[in-house]
Amino acid sequence: MALNLHSLRFTILLILAVTVFSDVSAALGGPNLGGWKPIKNTKDPSVVEIGQFAINEHNKEAKSGLKFQEIVKGETQVVSGMNYKLVISAKDGSASHQYEAVVWDKPWEKFRSLTSFKQI
Repeated sequence: MALNLHSLRFTILLILAVTVFSDVSAALGGPNLGGWKPIKNTKDPSVVEIGQFAINEHNKEAKSGLKFQEIVKGETQVVSGMNYKLVISAKDGSASHQYEAVVWDKPWEKFRSLTSFKQI
């Protein structure tokens, strides 16, 4: 009985600590685990690289010829690595369209994957 009560107290304290840490981190502008955060500089070379990767991967998968133009807007999400949800302007022949792409990036593993791509 004492072990179960001790375990329950420990679990409650752990939950409280995680909750407080998450609230403090969010208040200080730290990463909001699981939440999407706007990308302030869509012209940052690393963001542009991820947008170009999304277009290139889509072209391989769909056997299409989209040409990257620019990142219109984007958001990041902290996961095991980083998810990037980007609105990308790209040309399809002479017509320009916008696409939403989600890319999962884990640079320390040299891993990058296009997880979603659709015209919007």
